[in-house]
Order: sequence, then structure tokens, then C-alpha cells
Amino acid sequence: MSIKLTNVVKRYDSKLAVDQVSLNIQQGEIFGLLGPNGAGKSTTIKMIMGLLKPNSGEIIVHGLDIKSKSMEVKKLLGMVPQDIAIYDNISARENVGFFGSLYGLRGKELKKAVDEALEYTGLLDRQKEKPKKFSGGMKRRLNIACAIVHKPEIIIMDEPTVGIDPQSRNHILESVRELNRRGATVIYTSHYMEEVENLCHRVGIIDHGKLIALGTKEELKMQMNQEQLIQIEASDIRFNVVNEIKKLQGVINVSVKENILEVLTKNAQQLLQDILFVMGKGNTTIRNISLQEPDLESVFLSLTGRTLRD
Repeated sequence: MSIKLTNVVKRYDSKLAVDQVSLNIQQGEIFGLLGPNGAGKSTTIKMIMGLLKPNSGEIIVHGLDIKSKSMEVKKLLGMVPQDIAIYDNISARENVGFFGSLYGLRGKELKKAVDEALEYTGLLDRQKEKPKKFSGGMKRRLNIACAIVHKPEIIIMDEPTVGIDPQSRNHILESVRELNRRGATVIYTSHYMEEVENLCHRVGIIDHGKLIALGTKEELKMQMNQEQLIQIEASDIRFNVVNEIKKLQGVINVSVKENILEVLTKNAQQLLQDILFVMGKGNTTIRNISLQEPDLESVFLSLTGRTLRD
């Protein structure tokens, strides 16, 4: 096993942030770790990295106990944080070199590692420039270069594509695949479910500190049994209409994304007439209705009662 958590618990005073989480992340996989804000996902990542100590339970990384071997474990890890962690007033090359030196790289070995990390992230031709001149996407790519310069065996990526342009986003996603092809184990968190669908081999979902689902995307979708998603495109979707639909028998979950109402249910055909009646009473103008089998977003919504971006 690359990473193994056994009955891990973390408390902040009286708050239970992580509650008896047991999890195996296989060597060489891209593992998606998902959860609503405040679910315990970030706390779990910080414990794997050795930045927080669990109150109880065990975390083993490549056979090393994080409690007694935290320094050895940290050398195996590369972290791409959600908040960009680079220095704006030194060059891109100096940034990557600084992080490489923290892992003990020196001289020719450091120079070669910096060259490779900058080339890998497409920044070699901009190496002398300071990041304060970079776009958001370029800063994200430099963040990745700093995280991988020491060639870590495990890379943790926490929301690496937040707030960037589509071109940089695609570059980063392809970088994740390539790092994995080279043998790295990747733990990936995102608020963009389509990224998780496209990248990850397996997914774990954390909510209220508990691991509530674990498996491949196909396995998680099978847990939904015969659930269907009704999507209704409409104008003037009022709060009282949504509230009344939530009370209908057979409704599992209701959400509104801009002008689209989504209703998760096991009896779509029977329920649709009641939904349309409620929307008609609310003077809602319906433009389009569709039924679809659940995707990973629907699984997440069904399990947590929230969308990933809530």
C-alpha cells in the first residue's frame, strides 16, 4: 500500500473533524478525495503530510509511520496547495531552486532538477521572469514545478485549477496524467467534478468527518441503484416552488443551478407530473425537461445533500 489510514481521528477542542477514517490509497493511482467545505478533507490531507497529528489511529506512508518517521515521509511527498505558495519578487527559476534546496538538492543535481521541473510545466522560456508578472494559470504551473522538483513519489494536489483560464487548466490536467504515467501516486481534490470524472481511478467521499463512500466511479454510480436525475430548464424558479418540490414523496434531493432545477428520485415518471403541477402553480415558465442516469455529481449530491461547489 502506498498510503494507509486506520481509524484516524482528529479533534479541534470539542469539534470532531475526522471521525474513524480508514482508507487505502494504492501505489500508482490517481485518487480523488472529495467532500463539501468543512467535511474534514483538508484536515485529512494535512495529517497525511505530517502537518497535523491525529488524536488516535495510524497513518502509514510507504511503510513509514507518520508519527515516528515524519521527516522521511515528507521527503516522499510533493504538495500543490490551493493557495499559491511562491515568492513574487524572485524569478521563477529561483523559486523552484529554493524549494529544491529544501529537499537537499545541491549543485548540478539541483540545476538539472530545476531545468526538468520548469520544462515539464512549460515555464523554461520564462524562467528569468518574476511571478508577479505571471497570469494566474502560470503561477499555478510554477506552484506545481516547486512541488515536483525533488521528484516525489506521492503528489497531493489541492484544488490546483481554481481560478485559471481553460488553456492552463488543460495543461495542468495533462500534467497530472503525465506525472502518474511516470509512476507518481496522486491525491487530487477539486470542486470541478468533471476533472475527477476524467482523471481519477478511485474516489473517496468525506462528509462530517466520516468516509461515507469509496470505490471506482463505476462502483459509486452502481450504489445509486435505479435513481434518476430530472433536469428542468425554466425561468423564475422561486424558493417556495423548490421548497414544495422537496416535500413531494419520492424526492431524494433538489438543487438549482442557475436556471436548471435538478431533482433526484427513484420514480421519475410518477413524480414528474407532481413536479410540473407545483411549478405551474408557481407561474414558472418551463423551457426543457430531460431525464438522465446519475453521474458522479449525482452520487455526491445523494450522499451529502450538497453539490461539490457548495
